[in-house]
Amino acid sequence: MTENTKIDKTTVNVASEYGHLNAVLLHRPGIEIERMTPGNAGEALFSDILSKHIVDKEYAAFSGVLEKWCKVYYVEDLLTQLMDNDDVRQYLVAQSCKLDDCEFLADQLMEHDSRQLARELIEGVPYHADTDPQRFELSRFSMKPLYNLFFTRDASSSVYDEVLINSMSFAVRQRETLIYRVIFEYFFSTKTFCGLDADSGARTEGGDVQVASPNLLCIGEGIRTNRKGIMYLAEKFAKERPKFNILVQELPHKPDSFIHLDMVHTFLGSHQLMVYPPLLDKTGLFAGKSTTRIVCDNGNISTEEYPNMLEGLNACGMEMEPVLCGGFDTWYQDREQWHSGANFFALGDGKVIGYERNERTIDALAHAGFAVLDADDVCSGKVEMKNYDKFVVAFKASELPRAGGGARCMTMPINRD
Repeated sequence: MTENTKIDKTTVNVASEYGHLNAVLLHRPGIEIERMTPGNAGEALFSDILSKHIVDKEYAAFSGVLEKWCKVYYVEDLLTQLMDNDDVRQYLVAQSCKLDDCEFLADQLMEHDSRQLARELIEGVPYHADTDPQRFELSRFSMKPLYNLFFTRDASSSVYDEVLINSMSFAVRQRETLIYRVIFEYFFSTKTFCGLDADSGARTEGGDVQVASPNLLCIGEGIRTNRKGIMYLAEKFAKERPKFNILVQELPHKPDSFIHLDMVHTFLGSHQLMVYPPLLDKTGLFAGKSTTRIVCDNGNISTEEYPNMLEGLNACGMEMEPVLCGGFDTWYQDREQWHSGANFFALGDGKVIGYERNERTIDALAHAGFAVLDADDVCSGKVEMKNYDKFVVAFKASELPRAGGGARCMTMPINRD
């Protein structure tokens, strides 16, 4: 995008996980991911540091597929455009500096042009050792990089015709919510909602929030999303709709591969879902983990328990066929779930994208009737996705999975049919 280019708007509307995707929000991983070291990776919520030049190639295939399918917005481009708005600029600079305890930077940042400022808000601002030598010894950055920003799913969630600004569980991700708030309120002119202030103790994250149907959310309850956050949503929809359901799946708090519901359960279409088998069998780390339906009926809220997500979905009017992450071998189920083998993103009903490396999972999709398409062939134009009624686009990735997320984690849908 050139400095003077203006980007057309799309109306926010997402009433399911699998309606035809018309627009999506992405963020290309930038130099912020190179600003992790073995010493700060844990604070950044990564288990390892990444090689950016490899990430660039892998992400290009992923984003290239999406660009062939729908309108793709990029966070940095939207943020650059919004920095021309003085109110947005002042709000973001002031609030970002406050969160990172670097108010002394505010005047300097306000003088920068829109592109430079947008990049600094994402990539971080290095310390100048001569002005603050003591703090420089502890950290290289006055304003910390947003290492996780390419996981555009988490800090905000398109929920029908509104956007939920999530209350993040870790301080390193809180500034992401500021960026998404201004993008959706000022660029997309969309109503946002958030009753989850920092002091309430209520938490939600987008990886746990799945829009199953116009009157049903599926939500994971674990280390990132808690019961207070879920009940905030239940109370909101109980006031706004005569009938509404939230199907809540309790998640293990360890290891990190189970941080969100979409690491074990994603929709492939209106009648199929990808699932990590212990979630359904309630075995291993899922033994004793509850599946609860919150029923909102004319303002009244009640709960019902179900043996697993399949039965809960069925009770809500959705009969689903599971496709098993890792196939039928428990050894490969564990291996492939670890690298986001259940984390697929639907471009449409029965049209999905995910990591090629999870071979047993891709085989399971093939056996379930999905044509397996190579992302490179799609990007080059050799293969046309529109020629297939049901497909999985598999893209090669070795570095991206090590970041702890998959295709759904890296996508924030804006509009679906």
